Amino acid sequence: MKKTIIAIIVLALALVGLYLGTRGSSPEGDMATTTPATGDAPVAPSTGEEAKTAEETVSVIGKSGEGRDITASTFGTGEREILFIGGIHGGYEWNTTLVAYETIDYLKATPGIVPANVKATVIPVLNPDGLYRTIGTTTRFTASDVPAALEKQIAGRFNARAVDLNRNFDCDWKSSGVWQNKKVSGGSKAFSEPESQAVKKYIEEQKPAAAIVWFSAAGGVYASSCENGVSAETETITKLFADASLYPSFKSFDFYETTGDIANWFAKKGIPAISVLLSNHTDTEWTKNQKGIAALLTYYGQK
Repeated sequence: MKKTIIAIIVLALALVGLYLGTRGSSPEGDMATTTPATGDAPVAPSTGEEAKTAEETVSVIGKSGEGRDITASTFGTGEREILFIGGIHGGYEWNTTLVAYETIDYLKATPGIVPANVKATVIPVLNPDGLYRTIGTTTRFTASDVPAALEKQIAGRFNARAVDLNRNFDCDWKSSGVWQNKKVSGGSKAFSEPESQAVKKYIEEQKPAAAIVWFSAAGGVYASSCENGVSAETETITKLFADASLYPSFKSFDFYETTGDIANWFAKKGIPAISVLLSNHTDTEWTKNQKGIAALLTYYGQK
């Protein structure tokens, strides 16, 4: 009888120990400990494989007539700078700003696309006042934000002083320029406008190796020149961008006289430059432009 009682006591003690040893455990194992005490959803553990992005340096290179920032986004630290410019005609050629923003996104999302000896700089909105007049913003927007009324888009072509900025640069400058069959203001003198002054200051300080300016809408790559014809290097990058993008290439824009043109002023300064004209006023034709941009970066990376 005594032995039976002892056996029962030992068995009871073992059962109690087993109960106490398993009481703090969860049937879900360690997962139960990852739920925050605040009641928020569980945070997934890091895999260490987060997407990498290229470093972007944003600077303000000047102010518009109404005091809005003109910004530049730079990727890479090489000595050869390739400059991309959109939005010189503000809200009228709004798709040139969108393709510039797509370029920023592409450079950011594709580490290594900018060679070690190159840096790429994008000025997405050279005419922020004109863009604001049409769309109501000077930063990111979508095509759905653009008003359908053509009159409102055309009003955004000019800066706050009603000057066409692509008639305000110092190459064959005239105070009265032409756009299609209309007269437009080229300003009181070359570089009379704060936006063109900002570009002039940037170019003279940074001395880029090449420049690409987006316009719309004639669908092609146009070489630049001022008084001395098209340089050999400009011919090279015109063909390079055109071949990669499948846009047609042209030695000059001759639909009508363009005085005070920005790309032609680059040529006057000895900087190879091309004007890339999108095919219409709504599409960015990103696939074409991405291939042209990549071809230029590769070319200057090998020089």
